[in-house]
Amino acid sequence: MSKFSSFNFSGHKALVRVDFNVPLDADLNITDDTRMSATIPTIKKIIADGGSVILMSHFGRPKDGPTDKYSLKHLVKHLHELLNQAGSSSPSGYGGINVFFADDCLSEQAAITANLLKPGEVLLLENLRFYKEEEKGDVAFAEKLSKLGDVYVNDAFGTAHRAHASTAVIAQFFSAENRMFGLLMNSEVSSAEKVLHHSEKPFTAIIGGAKVSDKILIIENLLERATDIIIGGGMAYTFIKAKGGKIGNSLCENDRLDVALSILAKATEKGVSIHLPENSVCADKFAADANTQVTMSDAIPDGWMGLDIGPKAVGVFSEVIRNSKTILWNGPMGVFEMEKFQNGTKSIAMAVAEATTNGAFSLVGGGDSVAAVNQFNLADKVSYVSTGGGAMLEYFEGKVLPGIAAIKD
Repeated sequence: MSKFSSFNFSGHKALVRVDFNVPLDADLNITDDTRMSATIPTIKKIIADGGSVILMSHFGRPKDGPTDKYSLKHLVKHLHELLNQAGSSSPSGYGGINVFFADDCLSEQAAITANLLKPGEVLLLENLRFYKEEEKGDVAFAEKLSKLGDVYVNDAFGTAHRAHASTAVIAQFFSAENRMFGLLMNSEVSSAEKVLHHSEKPFTAIIGGAKVSDKILIIENLLERATDIIIGGGMAYTFIKAKGGKIGNSLCENDRLDVALSILAKATEKGVSIHLPENSVCADKFAADANTQVTMSDAIPDGWMGLDIGPKAVGVFSEVIRNSKTILWNGPMGVFEMEKFQNGTKSIAMAVAEATTNGAFSLVGGGDSVAAVNQFNLADKVSYVSTGGGAMLEYFEGKVLPGIAAIKD
């Protein structure tokens, strides 16, 4: 059992770092509340114990202090609804969970409201990034925030790779007993560690996306652990060109051809099978209404570009995935946002879901991969969907994440 699960929050004021950096539309309505929903169990556990909760988060990238469109006040109503859905209970005596808002995370009002919180009540602080000290990892700023609670809970895996005041610096102001991961953070870290350090073989990593340069470190780290690495998306054409193939107008990082060859050589040396798409769905322009044809990936005609993996590649990749016991998926197989080029990504998602049903452990992470499993309604058919794109990527690159180290140390 985790420290959080066994901790009794009765009478405590828990200062909880969450990741409420959710997308809003032009009318300031939330378009995807995944990150908010994911941390609700942590908040409810504290409340059920008889504790109160002070939530802090960043939101967007405000450049010059307080900005209305980056205010967390736009999330208060939805947070209240999430916490008061059927089945919620509060010992506060109000028949529901009260959510208060402090329009400045360091104001006297914030301190007074936090101090007066009753068990079962929640206070959401204004955007931490309205202070430049947050991103600078300022110690004095972190210490002021720390005085709002007596227990620190980090439940924001999506920011664990940032050495910011509220994620990496603040923990030092709480004793080892009174600083811990929340339920979401625990799930994220344990799922990632299961894949990276306790994977059952065969272990297949599916790496997609546009650029080799974005994924070099993760591929090199996975060469030490995976049995198979599937490479799709635009980055595949850099590898194919490096091997002497003709890729037409497909995306290619010409300054990374040597890197691609080096990765292929290392894989051979370590006995890791790297799978490149044998054929591709090609287009005569980057557009939803483009003309298309299927060609071999190393023989794409001039003027054409590969925008998705082809049928042969789908078959080979799916077979590898179905035979796997551990699966990591980071990055799409093509431009799945356009219907003509979504079959590859959708097929891979279905293969991952099928392997999971048959007993494999599957972890999906990275914004586009998560968007894909959600779009194809397969999120509940994989073992774990990570909420932390950049953080998960850096974890699998083998880097120490400041937000995790701060708690563990």
